[in-house]
Amino acid sequence: MPYEPPPELAALSLGEIAEMVAARKLPPVEGWAPQREGDSEMRIAADGKWYHRGGEISRAAMVRAFSTLLSRDSEGRHWLVSPFEKLTIAVDDAAFIATDLSVQSDADGETSLAFRLNTDEFIVAGPERPIRVAGDPDTPALYLAVRRGCEARLNRSTYEQLVQHAFELGKEPLAVESGGARFALAPTP
Repeated sequence: MPYEPPPELAALSLGEIAEMVAARKLPPVEGWAPQREGDSEMRIAADGKWYHRGGEISRAAMVRAFSTLLSRDSEGRHWLVSPFEKLTIAVDDAAFIATDLSVQSDADGETSLAFRLNTDEFIVAGPERPIRVAGDPDTPALYLAVRRGCEARLNRSTYEQLVQHAFELGKEPLAVESGGARFALAPTP
């Protein structure tokens, strides 16, 4: 069956995004206890491209499949986990890239920030999926929690969309809200 990417983020309502997020079936990685550990000889570059033994993995379906098996431990190491083995994977910056943003409000006026990832997944920021600021005031970077310790770095255009939304809110210090949680967008010096 051919892959059908989800519609453009801007064309979806918050309810439709929530339904797609809830319907997504992910492997039960947390319940697996593989006995073998090794090295996958894979790397995720800072631009979100995946490599195996130096060659780019050009099949988007493979990247999407592998991305569902990712986890990051408390020491910051990334792993590809299957029922049979747990393999390290080098990650230059973040495991995912946030490539688009939609700002939506529900009937009660609560704002939600929905992001599209480079794997065509949708993530809604909130208390369980916070936005984290890193870097310094001259070179800030924003990250979104995805799952199992993995994060998505906001690409330049998505970062600019989010900052523009924050400027429109007119709050100081620069911050946004989503799902009832508040997130600062400027690193502290």
